[in-house]
Amino acid sequence: MNLYTKIPKVDQLLDNDKIKKLLEKNSKNLVMECIHEELNHVRNMISKKENEDLILKYIENLSSNIEKKLNYKKEFKLKKVINATGVVIHTNLGRSALNEEIFNNVKNVSIGYSNLEYDLEKGTRGSRYSHLTDSIKKITAAEDCIVVNNNAAAVMLILSTMAKGKNVITSRSELVEIGGSFRIPDVCRESGAELKEVGTTNKTHLSDYENAIDENTAALFKVHQSNFKIFGFTESVSSVEMKSLKEKYNIPIIEDLGSGVLIDLSKYGLTHEPTVQECIQNGVDVVSFSGDKLLGGVQAGIIVGKKEYIEKMKKNQLTRALRVDKFTISALEVVFSYYIDENIAIKKIPTLKMLTISSSDLYEKAKKLINSFDKNDEFSFDIIDIDSEVGGGSLPTQNLPSKAVRVFSKSFSENDLEVFLRKRKIPIISRIFKGHLIFDVRTIFEDEFSLINDALNSLLGD
Repeated sequence: MNLYTKIPKVDQLLDNDKIKKLLEKNSKNLVMECIHEELNHVRNMISKKENEDLILKYIENLSSNIEKKLNYKKEFKLKKVINATGVVIHTNLGRSALNEEIFNNVKNVSIGYSNLEYDLEKGTRGSRYSHLTDSIKKITAAEDCIVVNNNAAAVMLILSTMAKGKNVITSRSELVEIGGSFRIPDVCRESGAELKEVGTTNKTHLSDYENAIDENTAALFKVHQSNFKIFGFTESVSSVEMKSLKEKYNIPIIEDLGSGVLIDLSKYGLTHEPTVQECIQNGVDVVSFSGDKLLGGVQAGIIVGKKEYIEKMKKNQLTRALRVDKFTISALEVVFSYYIDENIAIKKIPTLKMLTISSSDLYEKAKKLINSFDKNDEFSFDIIDIDSEVGGGSLPTQNLPSKAVRVFSKSFSENDLEVFLRKRKIPIISRIFKGHLIFDVRTIFEDEFSLINDALNSLLGD
């Protein structure tokens, strides 16, 4: 049989009722693009001598396949997913989740106009940073602040402002690499500052810093090991110890915290991370940290510290290239408002809530997830102990005991289930653990339970 003769012509397809409806509601160019792509797909199936019955079936359903192709092309590529991996600050899945209150403020500010750079009291031009200044200063006890689009940008702006054409002294143990192969030495080089390395990988002494100071030294530069730890025969110099050199040589201290935190997480059973407040109290002149990691907000680089340095950064030409927009500012304003009261921050910021949830609450959450599933002969479930991860280059050695729902299927392998769930309209990103698909409930929101149930049910057919 000459299968090519079975392929309908374009005019025939355009006369199809389903295609006509598609043309009524969509761009003709887009519909025609889908028609040609599907026709080419059929020709390729024939040329590759695929199963004849499958080809005829595909031709029979051509109008439906064109519709599916069209709907796929119309879908936005960036979409909501369900995070069932247990990785709280999942860089690939957008890092920190936001609550509805934060989203609503972004929406209210963004629909129409806002006073982004307008002083309502004076009726004159204002500063976009003023909306965050009071709350950040109050929480951190810093003299001033500025916000840019991420922490790498924050480090670049700090060094460009304070050390361009000069050197900053850093321990070799702190020459970190962050995601996407961005390295502190490279960021420093791009800023126009020279990085002067001291000490060794495992040991750096205060005397190493002092011996490296010369007439061209602009600052002592500390980089917190937020995404790795060095154990064993080690020694490092704290910002408290550096303070003596700062006072002796009149050289400022800069500290990049990476994943900034504003609450002492050790109170909640987590590893202690130096807080921004501690850095300021220790005498650090300028501190930078991320807005979308342990802070629990959106992507941003937040710089706090001495007013004299922050003012210079605001006048740096880089600042305009690195500045944040109304979406970021409106989200961060809500996030920082929570930190005025630590209990509210733990309760309302999803990242902190997920990190501090108790084992008993996780178990109850896992039971709720199982109870939300429809009963059938295909799937059965149980609850297992699992370890979650903080993620996002934060608390790398932290163990997070969690609970997961393990899925047993009569007909589908764990790999088939993982792929199917990942390709849903609302993708469900799960894990495979010891031969079974699992849902770590730490990172699943309860209003997503029904979506997981619907996805599993869709595998059962009619």
